[in-house]
Amino acid sequence: MQITAKLVDIKNKSIYPARVSFADGRITAVEKIAVTDESALAYIMPGFVDAHVHVESSMLVPAEFARLAVVHGTVGTVNDPHEIANVCGLAGVEYMIENGKTVPFKFNFGAPSCVPATTFETAGAVLDAADVAKLLERDEVKYLAEMMNFPGVLNGDAEVLAKIKSALAAGKPVDGHAPGLRGEQAGQYIKAGISTDHECFTAEEALDKLNYGMKILIREGSAAKNFDALINLLHDYPNHMMFCSDDKHPDSLVASHINELCSRAVHKDVDVFKVLQAACINPVEHYKLDIGLLQPGQPADFILVNDLRNFEVLQTYIDGVLVAENGVSLIESSTAGLVNNFRVTEKTPGDFAFEVNQLYNELTPVIEAIDGQLITNKLLVKLTPENGLLKPDLKDDILKIAVVNRYHNAPIAKSFIKNFGLTEGAIASSVAHDSHNIVVVGVDDDSICKAVNLIIKAQGGISCVSNTDETVLALPVAGLMSTGNGYDVARAYTAIDAKAKLMGSTLSAPFMTLSFMALLVIPHLKLSDKGLFDGSTFALI
Repeated sequence: MQITAKLVDIKNKSIYPARVSFADGRITAVEKIAVTDESALAYIMPGFVDAHVHVESSMLVPAEFARLAVVHGTVGTVNDPHEIANVCGLAGVEYMIENGKTVPFKFNFGAPSCVPATTFETAGAVLDAADVAKLLERDEVKYLAEMMNFPGVLNGDAEVLAKIKSALAAGKPVDGHAPGLRGEQAGQYIKAGISTDHECFTAEEALDKLNYGMKILIREGSAAKNFDALINLLHDYPNHMMFCSDDKHPDSLVASHINELCSRAVHKDVDVFKVLQAACINPVEHYKLDIGLLQPGQPADFILVNDLRNFEVLQTYIDGVLVAENGVSLIESSTAGLVNNFRVTEKTPGDFAFEVNQLYNELTPVIEAIDGQLITNKLLVKLTPENGLLKPDLKDDILKIAVVNRYHNAPIAKSFIKNFGLTEGAIASSVAHDSHNIVVVGVDDDSICKAVNLIIKAQGGISCVSNTDETVLALPVAGLMSTGNGYDVARAYTAIDAKAKLMGSTLSAPFMTLSFMALLVIPHLKLSDKGLFDGSTFALI
C-alpha cells in the first residue's frame, strides 16, 4: 500500500511531500516527491505514545482502552499494571498482558515495583524481588514500573535495590515516582538507576531533576494536571521530556488523549518539532519500544492528521492496519473475562460511627482535597462531639471519609475530609490507589453504608447515593474495570459523575479525586484501611 501526504520528519525538523509505502506490517519505502498542490495533502507522522498510564484507571480492560485511544492517534502506551497487581498479583499482570494481545495496539507493560505500595495498608497480593525479576525476563515487560518507595531507595533497602538491579541487568529502564524530592536526595535517587519521574508539581522541582539527568514526564490526567506548570520546560529540554496521562477516566479518554496535549503545547508557542519529539519519539527510544517512527524496515505505525495545531486525527495505522478513521474506531469490542479478589461482607451504618475515645484531642486532623492534584493538605479542625460521636460539619464542607478493607472483614478506618462539597448522600469507589480497598465520602452514616454495600454487592465499582436514588457502575474485573463496551462505560461514568455534582460536589472529577484519597505515597494526609496516614512523616497517626 502507498499513502501520499506531507511527511513530518521530526528529527530533521522538516516537512515535505512524500510517498510512504508499506507491506506486511512494515514500512518499505519513504520517498520525497514533488506535487502541484501541497495544501490538499494531510500530514503523515509517527503515532502518539502515552509514556505512563495505568490502563485500569480508565475502568476499561486493555482491549477497550485501545478502541478509544486509537481514535486520537495513540498507537502505543507504556503501562504500569500496578493497580491490578495490588489486587490480584501476578495473575492480574498476566490478565492485562493477554487481554492486550487481543487487539492491534502496542501495549508495553512494566513490572510493578511496589506491591504492596506500603506496609501501612492492606493489599491483595505481594510481588517480591524474585517475582519482579521473573517478570522482567519477559519480552512483553519493557521496564521496572514506578519505584514509589523512594525512602527505600535512599535508605538502601535490600529488596528495593534488588528489583532495580534486576531491571538494569536486563537492560531495561527504571521508572521513578518521587514527588517533592529535591537536591542531594533527588541526585541519590537518580544515581540508583532511576530514569524518569511523572510526579513533578512545579517547574523548579522538574528542573532540579532534569539537571541530575532524569527525564521528566508532563502529566495531564483526569485528576492530576501538571501541564501548565511544566510545559515551558519543553522549550529547552525537548530530548528529555515526554507526555503522559497516568490516570484517565473513560469520559476523558473518549474526548481526547495525547493529541490534546500536543495541541495545547503548540498553542502555547512551543515549537511543533519539540512537541512531537516528546509525544512520539522520546518514549519509543527511552523504553526501546517496538513502535515504528516512519523509517524503512520499521513497523508501519503512523497517523494522518489534518493540521499541526489542533491535531485532528484522520487515520491511525498500527502494523499497517487501519484501526481508526475520522473519529471512528475500527477495533472490534472483545469479551473480557474475569479476575477478581473481593472477600468482604456487607456493612451496617453503625460500622461507620466515629466514636471519641479517651485520647480525643479538640483539634481533629482533616484531609483537605485539592482539585486537580493528588497531594492533599493536613488541617486541624475543632469538631464538637455529639453523644460521644464526631460527625460531619456540612456548613464548613467537612464530610466523613472511610476506607473499608475489601480483602477480609476488618475494622473500618474513618476520618474527615474537606472540599468534596456534597450536601447530601455519599459516593464510594473500589478504585482506590494503591491497594484498592473501598473508599467512601458522605454526609451521614446511612448514605455511606448504602454506597459501600452497593460496591460489595457488585464485587467492585463506583457508586452514588442521593436522597432519592442509588446508582452503581459495576467494575467486576478486579474491582477496577468493566467488562462492557468502552463507549457505554464512558456514558455510564459521565452520568454517575453528573449525579455526584448534582449532590453538591464542586470537584472537576469527584470520583478520580476520591480514588487518590487512600494514596499514601503522595503527601500530606491520606486514609488507608489501617488508619490516618501522614505522608510527611511516613507514619500512621
